[in-house]
Amino acid sequence: MSEGIRAAAVGDVEPGEALLLPMELTGSAEPISLFRDDDGTYYALDDTCSHEDASLSEGWVEAGEVECPLHATRFCLADGVPQCLPATKPVRTHKVEVRDDDVFLFVGVPAA
Repeated sequence: MSEGIRAAAVGDVEPGEALLLPMELTGSAEPISLFRDDDGTYYALDDTCSHEDASLSEGWVEAGEVECPLHATRFCLADGVPQCLPATKPVRTHKVEVRDDDVFLFVGVPAA
């Protein structure tokens, strides 16, 4: 298994915030964002809402969810499943590991 991609330093994303990762870094055809929940836990999801073309990294991060800024669907950060309408399809998750002061991303490896 890969060692992952260094996506950010621990301090690059404040609790309750998100960071849209450059596609050149991730090598993914879809934008991916790194989220830090208000409890300090890191998650990575495809950045585009499954309902309509909106950037989840521009949404609100709180209590294990990110709320889409366009139509207010909330997605679970752990598994990408929508918690309310209008979205009905989950967004893809990616495994994240914190090692020392760095956050590593495993593109295409689902979060545990």
